[in-house]
Amino acid sequence: MMIRSLRGPGRVVACWLMLGCAPLFAADDKTPPPAGGADPDASTTTFGDTMTKQYFGRNPHNGMVTLYTLTNKNGMSVSIMDYGATITSIRVPDRNGKFDDVVLGYDRFAPYLAMKDYFGATVGRYANRIARGRFTLNKVNYQLAINNPPNALHGGWFGFNRRLWNFEQVDSDIPAVRLTYLSKDGEEGYPGNLFVSVTFSLNDDNELRIAYAATTDKTTILNLSNHSYFNLGGAASGTILDDLVTLHADKFTPVDATLIPTGEIKDVAGTPYDFLQPTAAGAHLKELKNKPLGYDFNYVLNKGYFSDYGLAATVQDPGSGRRLDISTDQPGIQFYTGNFLTGSYVGRERKRYPQYAAIVLETQHFPDSPNHDNFPSTVLQPGEDFHSTTVYKFSVDK
Repeated sequence: MMIRSLRGPGRVVACWLMLGCAPLFAADDKTPPPAGGADPDASTTTFGDTMTKQYFGRNPHNGMVTLYTLTNKNGMSVSIMDYGATITSIRVPDRNGKFDDVVLGYDRFAPYLAMKDYFGATVGRYANRIARGRFTLNKVNYQLAINNPPNALHGGWFGFNRRLWNFEQVDSDIPAVRLTYLSKDGEEGYPGNLFVSVTFSLNDDNELRIAYAATTDKTTILNLSNHSYFNLGGAASGTILDDLVTLHADKFTPVDATLIPTGEIKDVAGTPYDFLQPTAAGAHLKELKNKPLGYDFNYVLNKGYFSDYGLAATVQDPGSGRRLDISTDQPGIQFYTGNFLTGSYVGRERKRYPQYAAIVLETQHFPDSPNHDNFPSTVLQPGEDFHSTTVYKFSVDK
C-alpha cells in the first residue's frame, strides 16, 4: 500500500511540541544577499568535507533562510534551502569531466520570492491539480484556494514551497539534510495537523535520494513531490527539445482544457505521448493539441501502484553525455516540458529561461485523485505513516 501504519499518532504530538513556531510567509525581500548567496558578515559552517551550511537570505519577517550543500567524493554537489525545502543547485560532470549546474534556479534568495514556477521546491500538501479546488472526505466537503483558475495547484497560494522549514541533524554515513514542517489543521483549506519531513541524501554513486514521511491527526489527503527543472546540458544552455526521454509507462491520464484528468487511463502506443523508447522531447510537439504547446501529463508507471519501487524515467542529453535515471515508489510521474516558461526569469549566468528550457519529472500520485475512484487513493488516516522515496541517479553516456 502507499500508506503503511508503522507507529501511532503519539509521534505527531511530539513533533508539534518541537515545532511550536508559526511558519513564515513569503513577500518582497528588501535586503538580498550578494551574488553567490553568501553574506559577507555571516560565516559558513562546514561539516567535514561533505556538508556546508550558510546564510542565503531573509524572508520579510526577519527569518533567516539557510542553504545546505551536500558534496560526495566525486565532487557532485546538491544545494537545498530551508525555504520551501527547495533544491537550488545540482552540479554534476559531463562526459569530459566539466561540472555544470543542471537545474534551473538562482544564486540569490530574493528571486525565489517572486518566482511562480516552483523551481526545485517541495510541493504539497497536494502536488499537481485538484479540480475546482474541491474534494470530499468522510462526507465533508472541502474547498481549497483557486490559485490556478479554475483549479487548485500544488497546495495553494502558500503551499509547502512558500514555507520556512525546520532543520534536523541526520545520523548518516553519507551527506544528508532533513527538513521538517508542521502544516496546521485548516491551512490552505486542508484538514488535519500534518507533520512532514523530507530527507535529502547524496551517495558516492551520484545518487540523490529524497525520502518523504508524514503523519496526521485527522483524515486528510496527501501528495508530495519535488519540482526541479532539469537541463542536463547545463541550466543556462538553451532548450531540452533534443534531450532523449524514456518513460516506463504504457498508459497516461488524458486531461481536459484546464489540465484536469478526465478519469480515463489510455494507452500511449501509437500516440504522441509514447516515450517507451528514447525519444526527443520535441519530436512530436506539433502533434499535440494543448496550449501552450508541450507536455504536461501524468504517466501511469508500469512498475505498479503503491509501494512497488522501480525505474520511472530516463533523460539523456546528447551534447554533454549526461544521463539522469529516476526511480520511485510512486504510481505516477508528471512529464512537463517547461511550456509556461516565457523568458521572464533571469537565472544563473544572467541568462533568461525560455520556453522549453527544462524538463520536469514529478514522481507523485495522479492529479485530482480525490475526485476519481479509479485512481490510487491519496487518503492518509490518523495512526498511519506515509513514506515515499525517489532517487535521481546521474551518470554519463560515453
